[in-house]
Amino acid sequence: MLTYTAGFLLFLLGICLSLAWHEAGHMLAARAFGMKVRRFFVGRGPTVFSFRHGETEYGLKALPIGGFCDIAGLTSLDELSPDEERRAMWRYPAWKRTTVMLAGPVMHVVLAVAVLYAMAVSLGLPNLKPVTEPVVATTTCVGAVCPAAEAGLRPGDRIETVAGVSTPLWRDVLVAVQAADGPTELTVRRDGSPLTLTVDVTRVPRAGGAIGMMGATPVPPPAYFQYDPLAATGATAAFTGDLISATVTQLAAFPERVPAVVKAIGGERDPDIPISMVGASRLGGEAVERGLWGTFLLLLVSLNLFMAVFNLLPLLPLDGAHIAVVWFERVRDTLRRLRGRPAGGPVDFTRLLPVTMVLIALGGTVMALTITADIVNPIRLS
Repeated sequence: MLTYTAGFLLFLLGICLSLAWHEAGHMLAARAFGMKVRRFFVGRGPTVFSFRHGETEYGLKALPIGGFCDIAGLTSLDELSPDEERRAMWRYPAWKRTTVMLAGPVMHVVLAVAVLYAMAVSLGLPNLKPVTEPVVATTTCVGAVCPAAEAGLRPGDRIETVAGVSTPLWRDVLVAVQAADGPTELTVRRDGSPLTLTVDVTRVPRAGGAIGMMGATPVPPPAYFQYDPLAATGATAAFTGDLISATVTQLAAFPERVPAVVKAIGGERDPDIPISMVGASRLGGEAVERGLWGTFLLLLVSLNLFMAVFNLLPLLPLDGAHIAVVWFERVRDTLRRLRGRPAGGPVDFTRLLPVTMVLIALGGTVMALTITADIVNPIRLS
């Protein structure tokens, strides 16, 4: 229990630091362009301590829930002091404002890539792809006879046909061999080259009738693939791309899975439904309890990539909505200029407040439901 609790708290800390890392991206980009960053704090709630360096106040809040970066003039609603007027963020070119808003999600991707690269050269990257080819090993004998081994089948040979029947999966091999009797032709691929073997399939009595056996078993695919530092670069990039693609797919299916969250509170929990930070931390605790550090890190990576993609949605108060506003202003002002009219100025965010409040209420409700489900009926590692 102590190990589980430590893992739970460690994962929760990882989430909080990831959120603070996101805000650090905004701060670094804003300062690089000369914008004024008033405050950068890790956590929320009452201030534990703070200090000022230059024009920015840095500090730690009591509640370990992410952090925040206060950039002067993020929106037109922001009250500015006289010295901040010319440095208001909304006065800067669209590409600079976009870069500042993108910097947060990008930091999640940077962190995920760094962790995955470290895994690739140490623990290895997990094998997430299903087995599509029957890689076999001649390790099972029928009595004192091993027909497959005697025929020349070797560990690692990929069986492509049995008696002329295509066998793309191991279950296809089983069906074909169990129906065979005596000399049976196999086509295998060894080191990339095709090879034909003849196996004397043995009929073995079983309940319901005899079945054919040749003494071969599938070799399970490796759980992790390790790479040297150079190869790890490409492997990490490909693996990150696969995870981002899966994240986009899951996020697109998110709305239709919300009713399942409600059902999970009082009924059976479908493992393929959204989880909260509490649920993710529980899984992290279980992974540490079992010594599955690769699983722990992969959970943290997946969560960071989810936060990166989620924050790009054009919904206030997410980063994607601010980017959408920036480019709405840019397109609007371009059209006004073509008609000989002056720029329209920054978008009035007061008009967006009703929609923002509705989205915050919906998001808060979904979060409350997922947290409740993760407490009363949590998903567990299989």
